[in-house]
Amino acid sequence: MPAPKLATFPAIRGALKFYQICSIITGVGLLLLCAEMILKYSPLAVEVFLGGSGGFLWLAPVVEGPDGLVSTGDGINLSLGILILHGWFYVVYLFACFRVWSLMRWPFWRFLLLATGGVVPLASFFLEVRTARDVRAYLASREDAELHSRAEHSSLTHAIPTENKR
Repeated sequence: MPAPKLATFPAIRGALKFYQICSIITGVGLLLLCAEMILKYSPLAVEVFLGGSGGFLWLAPVVEGPDGLVSTGDGINLSLGILILHGWFYVVYLFACFRVWSLMRWPFWRFLLLATGGVVPLASFFLEVRTARDVRAYLASREDAELHSRAEHSSLTHAIPTENKR
């Protein structure tokens, strides 16, 4: 696979920062979604509501209805909100993964690995750290190599007198 061009390094740094922010938000959203699913589908059978008859923040029971589980709460259903927000933000997270992957010119399996961060709990946190470390190390090594290459070809470097060996 061809290496990224030096001209794309600022874009890579921006894409990496966006990816890092998205991975943290996605990871937190996924953990909240897991907690919500445990509350709803465990023997507890409750959903979290904001406002309504139960007060500021309360748990409403979920009962079995003709079409599946039905919420009995009123107010704003935070459980449903978490589900919707995580689903839509996962699309943003995938865009962030795609942007880093395409700018770094990685193989396709690396994109698939990054995409798992939004569906496997805690994976986004570990992948964010590893990806940031890999990208920063790559950019630093390429920039150092370019700097040394330019120094070797510089006319100023060749014009500096050195000691003659006798």
